[in-house]
Amino acid sequence: MTLQTHILGYPRIGAKRQLKFAEEQYWKGEISQQQLLQQAQAVEHSNWQAQIDAGLSLLTVGDFVYYDAILTHAVRLGIIPARFATEAAKLNQLDQQFYLARGRAANCQDVAALEMTKWFDTNYHYLVPELVPQQQFKADFSELLAQVDRAKAFNTPIKVVLPGLLSFLYLSRIVATEHSSHVLPACACGNDHTSVNADPTTLQFVDALLPIYADLFDQLKARGVDYVQIDEPILVLDLAVEWQAAFERVYNVLQRRDDLGLILTSYFETLGANLNLAVNLPVAGLHIDISREKAGEFFWKKVIDQLPAHKILSIGLINGRSVWASDLLALNEIRRTAEQALGDRLWLATSCSLLHVPVDLSSEQVPADIAGKLAFARQKLDELVSLAQGRLDSKTQPTTTPDHSFALLAQSRAEPFAVRFKAQQAKLNLPLLPTTTIGSFPQTSSIRAARAAWNKGQLSDADYRAAMQKEIAYAIAQQQQLGLDVLVHGEAERTDMVEYFASLLDGFWLSKFGWVQSYGSRCVRPPIIVADIHRPQAMTVEWICYANGLTNKIVKAMLTGPVTMLNWSFPPAHRSRREVCLQLAEAIRLEVADLQDAGIAIIQIDEAAFREGLPLRKADQAEYWDWAVKSFQHCASSARVDTQIHTHMCYSDFKDCLAQISAMDADVITIETSRSGLQLLDVFQQHAYPNAVGPGVYDIHSPRTPNAAHMRQVIDKALQSIPAERLWINPDCGLKTRNWEETRAALTELVHMAKQLRAELSAQS
Repeated sequence: MTLQTHILGYPRIGAKRQLKFAEEQYWKGEISQQQLLQQAQAVEHSNWQAQIDAGLSLLTVGDFVYYDAILTHAVRLGIIPARFATEAAKLNQLDQQFYLARGRAANCQDVAALEMTKWFDTNYHYLVPELVPQQQFKADFSELLAQVDRAKAFNTPIKVVLPGLLSFLYLSRIVATEHSSHVLPACACGNDHTSVNADPTTLQFVDALLPIYADLFDQLKARGVDYVQIDEPILVLDLAVEWQAAFERVYNVLQRRDDLGLILTSYFETLGANLNLAVNLPVAGLHIDISREKAGEFFWKKVIDQLPAHKILSIGLINGRSVWASDLLALNEIRRTAEQALGDRLWLATSCSLLHVPVDLSSEQVPADIAGKLAFARQKLDELVSLAQGRLDSKTQPTTTPDHSFALLAQSRAEPFAVRFKAQQAKLNLPLLPTTTIGSFPQTSSIRAARAAWNKGQLSDADYRAAMQKEIAYAIAQQQQLGLDVLVHGEAERTDMVEYFASLLDGFWLSKFGWVQSYGSRCVRPPIIVADIHRPQAMTVEWICYANGLTNKIVKAMLTGPVTMLNWSFPPAHRSRREVCLQLAEAIRLEVADLQDAGIAIIQIDEAAFREGLPLRKADQAEYWDWAVKSFQHCASSARVDTQIHTHMCYSDFKDCLAQISAMDADVITIETSRSGLQLLDVFQQHAYPNAVGPGVYDIHSPRTPNAAHMRQVIDKALQSIPAERLWINPDCGLKTRNWEETRAALTELVHMAKQLRAELSAQS
């Protein structure tokens, strides 16, 4: 018997990032929309062909979108917030998606983009749909139906992917008013969505959406679709009773015909307490992710035991979030046991969508010590089919021998914040409301060209260093001209905040083409941790000292924190995250010591992903917080009392982790606030955050230029709860994705606002 095989989704960027480059050309007006569609559909076709070539039973359709699946679904449902509505009416669906995501479209007025936040515990970002209490839905799924029509040419059974009705509502938020120009959320929808108090008022839209889903199912069936994959990832969360009840009501309505099979999909965790609910929903089948099961848990056996005798069970055996080759021999034991119990009702699948791993390993030059031990998305298709067919010439996962000489008890700074801050104020002598940036400045075409030439051996090390120094000098000069108080060197020499440090630390391997989508056209290339982490030498001192010598102002050093390094890399197969994170923390601790010995007074240790790696269930979170907080404390522990430690976090939900952020004990935290409607400031106010804060005053991910008045709204809000002497002014995030024209315009407004506010506060004192 040959088992059915399928995947939950495939990377949509293209093996050579074709979609990224086409979209960016389109936004610049360099290609037409028709040319963009042609290039995108070529990637779509290639993705389908890869599934056919691998021999999968079902062709997965509908996972290909241009920016984000939740955003695409919202636009297909006609959910266009009021501030976009007038201009969006002139646009087709594709341009509407780009407009909502970027806040900018050709011949349209710039407006605030939709909030962007993390997709569960991944580094992928989704756009948060905004609903109003009187929301009207005007569904148009013509583009999805066109995808189905194109896929039919492959003459393979089709499975269409859709966001589940309830997960879509759970991940959305209701805004206070339809006419708000910059909306304030009714609930804090962050990257984890584990709160049992998730806003239940979005459930009011269930009755309006049910007939839309039912009608779409009819249209899909009429086109010959046999199965629909309904993604309901919230089934792995700690759901409140009203959401559990909603699942029963919704799926009793939707599964109304036997000739279209609904496969309910969960991933990133086991079903946990929702097991009984999930197995008894009236659908054709259920998908579970076994990659997150704890050792000895065997939760999949519980699912089999409780699954009704007529239902399909799709088991996610191939880990969709790991780049390590699957141990097919071990997985085959699960397959055999499940097949004995289920027979042809067993489907084999990836644990989740493969968009979280790089596309194809075949173009890489893999080091000998890990050769044959890796698998990217294309290779995982082959693994899946091999497992289903019993071809078990498995490449087992690598084992690593920990360096037992590396024993680390996490350290922390001895002096309390009040003592440190007083010493730092005396040393730094900064003005009230000091201005700074998060670290990076535009990665210009000249920077990229120099780096490319250097990587190809066409530019010597000395010439490359000179080229980067020229860019650093330009960034310093621009900041001085703008009037910023604390400068940065701009990170011209860094490709990525994690990749750069990984290239200088022992224990990492960097792929050449291992790109993964982070959001929209933004792609990252996560390093792979292959051994113990060691710092052979200083990594940043030379560059920062060069910048420091160009100005009399303070230059802030930029490091990436250990938790972010871990969460934005592919971890080793058989080592604890705690152990690896503390090794990274020790490397950063040594760098902090070297920087301050070189005369650097402010050191920023970015922890953008501090919240991201938190387990989805509350019962599992304490252990993570313990080692994550200790790792940050350790890497800052070498700082002297008058060395100021900053950290940066963005696009996360801080409402339930302020205690842990406080325990990190950074002297200054800079955070994203502008895109999330200032909700993070409310959280900091409610918890009386004791240290200094730099709330981001404008969204750098949108190309629109903010004005000083809009920035002032953020600071006025912050001043309600944070004393001015503990308040900094900065953008939301780094500026590497912007160009210099946009950067200068925005920072000019920022500095103007800061000087104006200082004068007002001075006059009041």
